[in-house]
Amino acid sequence: MRGGRQVVTGETNQKLTLLYTNDIHSHFDTMSSVAALISREKEAAGEKVVVLDIGDHMDRASMETEGSMGQANVDVMNLTGYDAITIGNNEGLTISYDVLEHVYAGLQCPIVCCNIHEITSGNPPSWMKKHVILEREGIRIGLTGATAAFAGFYQLLGWEAGDPVQAIAEQVHELQDHCDIIVVLSHLGLTMDKRLAEQIAGIDVILGGHTHHILEEPMIIGQTTVCGAGKFGQYVGRLDMQRNHENERFTCIEGSLLPVDKSLMEPLVEQAIMKHHELAKEKLSEAVAVIDRQLPINYEKESPFANLLAQAVLQHTGAEIAIINSGQLLGPLPEGEISTGMLHSLCPSPINPCVVKLLGEHIYQALEESLLEEFSGKKILGFGFRGYILGGLAVDGCKIRYDKDGEPYQKITDISLKGQPLDRKREYTVGTLDMFTFKIGYETLALGKDTVYMLPELIRDLLRTELARPGSLEASMIPRWIS
Repeated sequence: MRGGRQVVTGETNQKLTLLYTNDIHSHFDTMSSVAALISREKEAAGEKVVVLDIGDHMDRASMETEGSMGQANVDVMNLTGYDAITIGNNEGLTISYDVLEHVYAGLQCPIVCCNIHEITSGNPPSWMKKHVILEREGIRIGLTGATAAFAGFYQLLGWEAGDPVQAIAEQVHELQDHCDIIVVLSHLGLTMDKRLAEQIAGIDVILGGHTHHILEEPMIIGQTTVCGAGKFGQYVGRLDMQRNHENERFTCIEGSLLPVDKSLMEPLVEQAIMKHHELAKEKLSEAVAVIDRQLPINYEKESPFANLLAQAVLQHTGAEIAIINSGQLLGPLPEGEISTGMLHSLCPSPINPCVVKLLGEHIYQALEESLLEEFSGKKILGFGFRGYILGGLAVDGCKIRYDKDGEPYQKITDISLKGQPLDRKREYTVGTLDMFTFKIGYETLALGKDTVYMLPELIRDLLRTELARPGSLEASMIPRWIS
């Protein structure tokens, strides 16, 4: 034994190839091409290949994922031939435990994640393992994984998200006497990956995701190789490892990102995607409402559809005021029959409502920002947002008087709540969107206290409920911003 690991003798130049994807986010337009590229690389590399995914393969912004609650993704992963995966926040936080248990029952490879466990039992979910050991022609590959610890969110779902550094360190310690190489599937982001490499001895490879980082060549930190393959199936990562007989560790001899050629297709995967597309269209065709008018959307000024979403949040949260951004809505709500699929296409973001306690002066600040193009026209990415631009703020529960020609941050002359002036020094309960609590877009809204996240409902679920409330359409036409 050397360095705490058993040494396999015999072959003098043991090599292993890792193929990996991360943050595909249900981009079904690239999955068939990804599968074709993986198939080609596996054939070229021979038997000593392991295919891995680092989480956020699922994303409910996609019709296929929404319509099948992830079954479409599982079918694609099976047909692609993954050997192990971990979960990202898009699997763990936007799809319920029961549904994940059902869809993952059909997954033909293990799911590894060591920092998630059930609150009631203290154990991982039945479909999740803290680590696994795979074997390729005598090479024992120890795999563990971890996902970003959005502890408050996971707790609402009955899970506890532990410290990933401590959890991974424990698994590496447990694996190192039984494996020839240890690989961490890290849906934690590049900053955390660097920390893992610096602080935990014994990790040979970290395959990373979550922050969508592109490492065209692996980053070597000490004796650990750190990788990341971007997002959306634009690349498949390839890492060739070889045993170093001086210290018996596997080290990187070559690493690269292979661009995915969309002209390449894997026929079985393409067929499965087409089938799930048709099934999703059928499932999402359910009518949820019939309305007698169109609700326009405007990202620069007040509009009825954004008001409707603000109303929905106020009704659901029971707060004093609701504040949302119009950019959550990708188009107007048309007159006539409204289907589940239409609400999904117009409001695809997997974002949850929440309640915060916010000072009146911070409400003033956020609403002043909303009147500036640098905010309403801002392009933002991540944290669940699937819109084009941030958009202005829509409200319910208050009225705002403003001078559109006034100086920046001095345009609002008065905000009233139930006929009373908004007190700048008083705290108010505000129903808003979880993404704001992460300092995304209108960062003033992140200054709220005592945040209560409301899961599992997504904001499009709230729209569905609001459309069924008598008088909601008429209310959405009543101005809240008065110039």
